[in-house]
Amino acid sequence: MSNKKSLKQDNNLKHLSHLGWTSHFQKQLENLDTNTFFPARVTGVRKRYFFINDGKEEILATSAGKLQQESSSTYPVVGDWVMVRQTAIEGILPRKNALTRGAAGMHNKKSGEYKEQTIAANLDSVFIVTGLDRDFNLRRIERYLTLVYNCGLTPVIILTKADLHHDPQHFVNEAESIAFGVPVHLVSAFNDSGLSELNTYLAHGRTSVMVGSSGTGKSTLINRLCGETVQATGDVSASVGKGTHTTTSRDLIMMPQGGMIIDNPGIREISFWEIDQGVESTFPEIEEFAAGCRFSDCTHTHEPGCRVLEAIQDGELTEARFENYLKMKRELEYVSARKNKSADRVEKERWKEVTMRIKSINKKKSF
Repeated sequence: MSNKKSLKQDNNLKHLSHLGWTSHFQKQLENLDTNTFFPARVTGVRKRYFFINDGKEEILATSAGKLQQESSSTYPVVGDWVMVRQTAIEGILPRKNALTRGAAGMHNKKSGEYKEQTIAANLDSVFIVTGLDRDFNLRRIERYLTLVYNCGLTPVIILTKADLHHDPQHFVNEAESIAFGVPVHLVSAFNDSGLSELNTYLAHGRTSVMVGSSGTGKSTLINRLCGETVQATGDVSASVGKGTHTTTSRDLIMMPQGGMIIDNPGIREISFWEIDQGVESTFPEIEEFAAGCRFSDCTHTHEPGCRVLEAIQDGELTEARFENYLKMKRELEYVSARKNKSADRVEKERWKEVTMRIKSINKKKSF
């Protein structure tokens, strides 16, 4: 009996491999009744229903009542593998990984519960898409990198609208200067330059998700990579030089190269939820400078023998990059505290710490 079940599961593996099914998910079926349930991947999420793919066709599904009571971390998102009975999603297989952020509106909110928003699950790479127009911003790219690294994911930077500039290579150089070891691709959907370089990330069974501001050309890029119009796009505004917002939902799109891309609505607010080594991975040189400071508890603001301040003075580190580093470090500390304490208590403790630090600095100056 067990041999028959194992054989059936092996067939499922072959049947679903083009959707990203791997041994990671296969092992999770060993103790499940696959005669009652079947695995499928979530390809689209709407308000009251889901699109799922069982390897043969796309099906319209709803969630079981118990799932509707679950938290956002266990509610199905695009990219999830789910167990389905007929057309009802009964459960989610444990995720390999997920791209999460603080829910929209949480970034500057000082009261209420700090909530999580899961954008997509089971990913091989995250495309950070930036247009070479008014959207290009190194500080924003640093925030995206920190968000991606915090989730334990692999970032890829894509610079779109290369045709807007006679010599766009300097944008690549700037991006590479703040994204150590991260691939940076310069592309144009207008003349298809650079698009072939992205095929590596779209190989059989691989899943990528696009993140970026509205109007950066994400949907246009997907259309060009597909060779046909699969996503709606808007005209470029003459006044601001950016495309209009068109994507309003997240969908997993099968690509002719064999892989998948998850399109994503434009992100206005890059709030953090996961707290890992994101800042350290985004700013490795600052961490290295900090290791050379005279004092182990150096705040890099006024102490003598501060290697970070020396680096800024010597031009090895820009003040803008360092300020962004400090800002995100403070933000992640705040997020960590808010997950475990009330917002009011966190605010009181934060201001108490600031007051004590000011007193300490003034005391040192008086000597």
